[in-house]
Amino acid sequence: MISPAKSTLKDFNLRLTDCRAEMLVIFNEKGHALSHGDIEGMLTEKFDRVTLYRTLKTFLEKGLIHKVLDDEGGAKYALCRDACHTTDQQHHHDHVHFKCNVCGLTNCLDDVRVPTLELPQGYQRRETTLLVQGICPLCNIQDN
Repeated sequence: MISPAKSTLKDFNLRLTDCRAEMLVIFNEKGHALSHGDIEGMLTEKFDRVTLYRTLKTFLEKGLIHKVLDDEGGAKYALCRDACHTTDQQHHHDHVHFKCNVCGLTNCLDDVRVPTLELPQGYQRRETTLLVQGICPLCNIQDN
């Protein structure tokens, strides 16, 4: 049986390496956006900082992950799901991201679309990001 990481890398025409496979496992297990520092903290004993950075860059370029802007000025990365791909294989990230003010986790809300914006003449949209902040369902339950 082929491993999920190996299958995913093959789907994106990427060679299987230990770093790529382990990073995919982490993204799948965590299920929320991760910063470079988060990933480094989990894999730094096995892989150096440059290897991790290059792996993130490759995953971004291939459309395996997407960048999520953080309110603290940094960036996080989230695994692309089916919602990031249209039927004509176009890649987009026009969904909302939600950051919990309690636990600090950032999640993709794949079913919530970023509203269409009409830009003034001469402006050309490349990407639109929307970060909503509040309390996630898990923290909301714990708070009550």
